[in-house]
Amino acid sequence: MVEEPNLENGRSVDAGKEGYLRNLVVGPVRWMRMLSAELHWSFVFGVVSVYGINQGVGGSLGRVATEYYMKDVQKVQPSESQALTAITKIPWIIKPLWGILTDVLPMFGFKRRPYFVLAGFLGAVSLLLISVHSNLHLFLALFWMTVASAAMAVADVTIDACIAYNSIEHPSLASDMQSLCSFSSSIGALLGFFMSGIFVHWFGSQGVFGLLTVPFGLVAVVGIMLNEHHDPIFSYKQVNQKFIEAGKSMWKTLKCPEVWRPCLYMYISLALSLNVHEGLFYWFTDSKDGPLFSQETVGFILSMGSVGSIIGTMLFQLALKDHPFRGLFIWTQLLFALSGMLDMILVLRLNLRFGLPDYLFVVVDEVVSQMIGRLKWMPLLVLSSKLCPHGIEGTFFALLMSIDNAGLMTSSWLGGVLLRLLNVSRTEFGNLWLAVLVRNVSRVLPLCFLFLVPKGDQNSFRLPPEVSLLGQEEDEEGGEKGGTKSMELASLIHPLDSR
Repeated sequence: MVEEPNLENGRSVDAGKEGYLRNLVVGPVRWMRMLSAELHWSFVFGVVSVYGINQGVGGSLGRVATEYYMKDVQKVQPSESQALTAITKIPWIIKPLWGILTDVLPMFGFKRRPYFVLAGFLGAVSLLLISVHSNLHLFLALFWMTVASAAMAVADVTIDACIAYNSIEHPSLASDMQSLCSFSSSIGALLGFFMSGIFVHWFGSQGVFGLLTVPFGLVAVVGIMLNEHHDPIFSYKQVNQKFIEAGKSMWKTLKCPEVWRPCLYMYISLALSLNVHEGLFYWFTDSKDGPLFSQETVGFILSMGSVGSIIGTMLFQLALKDHPFRGLFIWTQLLFALSGMLDMILVLRLNLRFGLPDYLFVVVDEVVSQMIGRLKWMPLLVLSSKLCPHGIEGTFFALLMSIDNAGLMTSSWLGGVLLRLLNVSRTEFGNLWLAVLVRNVSRVLPLCFLFLVPKGDQNSFRLPPEVSLLGQEEDEEGGEKGGTKSMELASLIHPLDSR
């Protein structure tokens, strides 16, 4: 007997699929509407503008444009480009300064809005000057790039302060706000890198700098539109005292062995991961020795790296977030060193012997490298959050991120020195493989300093009571003023996945 098809069951399956697809589209829209209703639409607009458009799209476009600008317009050597572009990151090292300024020094009765407007204006003007001057001196170009970097750092710290304030006012939405930041940044980076090569090809590197005035213009618009309480009464005599109190609290905490030892390890781990990216970039685009990738290809490769970074974040969240710090640092550091061997295979053209074209191999290399780099970075961020004492959490986390940025800048400088010593230039890449080998070996060296890392796992590790309460003691000594300071400084806490 032949059974008749169950039409009702088939219709229910189809309806279920349609409902799933509908939720996939409608769900995020409802989520955004909910956040806009609870937190005000201007705040959501600010997060998307700063994280998604200014840092995500603008940051990735700016990175590729800067590389081509230094190579084709300024015509500097890869070692010089490596060292000079690292200088533009100095404003990110002094992030605690920007954070404290937004907390203790309001302007025109507002604590956040003027800093958005100032950051947007400075960023747009500096990039516009680079765009319109065809023969701009190298050091002037470097100065304006540093100003643009400072503007982005100020906008970053200011939106972080808004997020922390709303997390205090709406604690149930704190995770939603972090998800909004992460989603905006990731999608923005993907779009930015994907479009970067196309835009550099169409408009040139200076033309892209001109386009980047739009993301900074949006930052200024955020400052104009942001819903913020206006308080015209403020005693500027308190500013100096608040700066002194914040400095004393951070210094007292940093002197504790339980804090400075892991801080030292984080710096060493990042500094010894030598960055020779500029040498590889010059080789990628070389017509004689390299694969001669086009601008569009370079942008697509970097966008695939963003996918690898997202995969690394997911792997950490699903499988590694409960592991002890030391064991995790051992394996991620070893994998980080081994992943560098992919660059070695590419530079020596061994991939061609195995029948793997350069384009395919570089895409795999970028995805794997960024994925492992994210796996290495995530536990460092978790450890940083664990080292922040109660009462000065935000300021001290910003300080730790500054230490990490200093490590990354040192890595770029040491990488530039290495390229110079090995005579890797704009047209000479004979020793590039040796630079990659030295870099890979140096990535193993931080394992010699693992004794600086605490033994606990990521969930159970806690600072000793005498350290974790240092910030709270400062607040109690300051009475009511100290309590206010604690609330203000807590607004500096940085989303872990933004950096």
